[in-house]
Amino acid sequence: MSQRNYPDLHEHIKELRAANLLIEINDPINKDTEMHPLVRWQFRGGIAEADRKAFLFTNIIDSLGRKYDLPVVVGALATNPEIYRIGLGCELDEVGETWGRAISNPVKPCLIKDAPCHEIISTGNDLVGVGCGLDALPIPISTPGFDCAPYLTATNCITKDPITGIQNMGTYRAGLKASDRLAVRMVVRPGGAEGYVHWKKWKERKKPMPCAIVVGCPPAVNFMSPQKLQMGIDEIDIAGGLVGGPINITKCKTIDLNVPAESELVVEGLISTEYVEPEAPFGESAGYVALESYNMTMQVTAITRRRNAVIPSIISQVTPSESSVIKRLAYEPLFLNHLKNNLGINGVIKVSLHEPLTNLRKIVFVQMEREAPSTEIWRALYGCAALQSGVGKFIIAINDDIDPENGDAVFWAMGYRCNPAIDCHILDNRSHGQGPRVPRSVSEDSALLIDATMKGPLPPLALPKKEYMENALGLWERLGLPSLKPESPWHGYTLGDWSDNWDQAAKRAADGHYLKNGEITKQRITTNSLPETPIRSDESD
Repeated sequence: MSQRNYPDLHEHIKELRAANLLIEINDPINKDTEMHPLVRWQFRGGIAEADRKAFLFTNIIDSLGRKYDLPVVVGALATNPEIYRIGLGCELDEVGETWGRAISNPVKPCLIKDAPCHEIISTGNDLVGVGCGLDALPIPISTPGFDCAPYLTATNCITKDPITGIQNMGTYRAGLKASDRLAVRMVVRPGGAEGYVHWKKWKERKKPMPCAIVVGCPPAVNFMSPQKLQMGIDEIDIAGGLVGGPINITKCKTIDLNVPAESELVVEGLISTEYVEPEAPFGESAGYVALESYNMTMQVTAITRRRNAVIPSIISQVTPSESSVIKRLAYEPLFLNHLKNNLGINGVIKVSLHEPLTNLRKIVFVQMEREAPSTEIWRALYGCAALQSGVGKFIIAINDDIDPENGDAVFWAMGYRCNPAIDCHILDNRSHGQGPRVPRSVSEDSALLIDATMKGPLPPLALPKKEYMENALGLWERLGLPSLKPESPWHGYTLGDWSDNWDQAAKRAADGHYLKNGEITKQRITTNSLPETPIRSDESD
């Protein structure tokens, strides 16, 4: 077996355990009604992002009372940024650089014969019947009460272009229909799933499309599937770039595709290009339940796995979720790199994709330096709108003093730094992207670009200066008052329209010498101005 310089899922779980980022549940847990709701609470129960953890379930039952001999891990890919960082093998502030380097320097994989994913192989009649094939696997129901079946969610669906022979790997949901049949949903809209592009080419040839659904593999490989790369690029090569060496792959047993050799579980099969089958309802990552529609049907030809396989499942649906953390940590550096390096826009600080409830794609914030000229601000707004067709329904430019994760701060910037008549542009002919379709007279969507940056100097923010707030914080703590969680902004700061004279007057007042200020202003009493006449800073000397 070839050497490797990257961790597989088992080694990754060990690292999470050592870092106190893993909760192990040995009590009986019902995969159909309890597993996902239990993990979901850490996203909806007020637990800080840094305190979220992965859950390893070792005693799994279903609603029929059946027991399963394989464990399930939920949240092991990106319940929080630290888990993602461990899986990627770099520091958080190096995520963007790591992805950029991998995309620029792909590494071809290494084909091996004796692969861990082939330790147990089931084909033919072994796949058929209750308790066989897919029905033997502890696949959880993601959204009990709405989902129509257990679904494979943490998938790496591998297909191949029949013309070029280049493989693609994407994350598509796959619902269990029978012990040897799945319904697979691939995004059909422009800019959606490359697997669907492959399907259309196989359909033209009137042949079924080979597909391998990998469930569980080295994290560096798993992170590739949700990443949006240019079509025609094999994600396995980019994964090699991520880890700085070749990924081990092996040939499938019943179809002509290659899969990661250290995969936990591989479902091989043929997707019909003649028939489609009703699929869903299923709770989707857009935060709404995807209603029933016709989608692809896949006949399973083999299930292969490691002897000690761990089945990963991912928390998706309403965000924040595990899937949104994976995308956010990868997409934000991608957008920033696009603006700064591809388009050469000056003054861009950060791109933030709004995560809670909206699932990253609908609301985008572009943080700009205060001195950035209007031309660069608008280039950044239009540049964000151009990168991905389904990302950016509301794109808002803000300055560095506005925290994009603080909605009140954003509304503040929009309220005082934006004139809708001249600071808002509407883009027509946009993709609807993810989410439910509501019948409207206009079939296409649109985007709103908003410049909520400062257009010139403004007076200081009306909160006590930082040193006074810090002193008061120490006093608060000495008095034993309730624990505080400072909310940005928590102290005043200048925004350009502030003079040394005014600063000195404020210092005298804080030092108890306000009467001195009264003596100074008495010398400037005049009969030549009306009330509310401003005195600019250069006139106060």
